Amino acid sequence: MSTDQDFASDAAFDAALYRRALGGFATGVCVVTAHTVEGSYGITVNSFTSVSLRPPMILWCLDRASDRHDAFAGAERFAVHMLPVEDREMSDRFAWGVCRLSEEEFDNSSAQPPRLKNALTRLVCRAHERIVMGDHLTIVGAVEAFETRPGDALTYYRGQYGVASEPEA
Repeated sequence: MSTDQDFASDAAFDAALYRRALGGFATGVCVVTAHTVEGSYGITVNSFTSVSLRPPMILWCLDRASDRHDAFAGAERFAVHMLPVEDREMSDRFAWGVCRLSEEEFDNSSAQPPRLKNALTRLVCRAHERIVMGDHLTIVGAVEAFETRPGDALTYYRGQYGVASEPEA
C-alpha cells in the first residue's frame, strides 16, 4: 500500500484519500428512476447491492447533500437500471447533469416507475426501509419485478468507466 490513513482523529481523516481508496472497488453503473412530485427523475448510483434472495431485496445509497435527495427519499416506488456499456453518456448526465427524464428516454406505458429503454437489467422496487447512515440515506427496496437481457455492462473503477463483457456461452 502506498498510503496509510490513521483514523485517530477527525482532523487526520482525509475524505478525498478515502474516496480514492473506495474507488479501488470496481462496480457496475446503475440509474435509479422514480416518479417524484417534481416529475420523472433519474440518478446515477454505484452504491447498489443485493440484500436478500428470499424475499428479493436490494439497497442503494443516496447522498443526503444531493439536490435530488428529497425527490428520491420520498419515492415509494423506484426502478434500478443496470446500464449497458453504450450508455456512458446517460450515466454522466444523471450523475452530474439534468435529472428530469424526457418523454423519449423512458417507457411510461404503465403505473410502474419510469423504465429506461436500454437497460441490461431492470428491477422494479417498492421502498421497504430508509436508514440514515452518516452522510447518506440507505434505501432498501423490495423487488416486485425484474427484466434482464444479454449485453456488456458499464463499469466504474478508480474514476474511470470500463466494461464487463458478457461471458461466452
